Amino acid sequence: MGKNQAKKTDLPLHKIIMVGSGGVGKSALTLQYMYGDFIEEYDPTKADSYRKKVTLDGQESFIDILDTAGQEEYAAIRDNYYRSGEGFLCVFSLCEQESFQHTQEFRDQICRVLDDEKVPFILVGNKADLTSDRQVSTREGELKAKEWGCPYMETSAKTRQNVDEAFCKLMRSIRDRKEAKGGGKAGASKAPKKKSSCMLL
Repeated sequence: MGKNQAKKTDLPLHKIIMVGSGGVGKSALTLQYMYGDFIEEYDPTKADSYRKKVTLDGQESFIDILDTAGQEEYAAIRDNYYRSGEGFLCVFSLCEQESFQHTQEFRDQICRVLDDEKVPFILVGNKADLTSDRQVSTREGELKAKEWGCPYMETSAKTRQNVDEAFCKLMRSIRDRKEAKGGGKAGASKAPKKKSSCMLL
């Protein structure tokens, strides 16, 4: 069994953790990316892990997504989750200023637990389709991301706007960091100039 297991995991594996306040759409974004479904009602207390084979810039790899749901309240569990991640999608709702303010806490916790300011990280403003309810401007999101030295993206789990792009951008960042740490292994010279593409298999 061990041998078969090894064969399956020969492909690169990129581990992403979803963080953010409750109700901002972390689960909806994850499920939209994984299955192409928009699910409005979702059990907010369930932490779920998803794995999918994807093709990122012509190279097959696995993406592992941990949707932490309401588990962030338990510090020990939360810190263990953070330690297992290679990249983070920090999600807030564009319709809820408070959820935007809370992103600072998530960022601080992650940097503290990992002792790493440069961990692959994307700030995501979700619910971009609800334009009339917007409380956080694009400019505010961009300024916060600039302060952290990370990308900022606005998504809609409902319309799928920028959903694939956010996950793929984070996977590229994780991949490039691993290659830089590993002395530029597999694909480091050719991947960045390739036409960007990412598909689920």
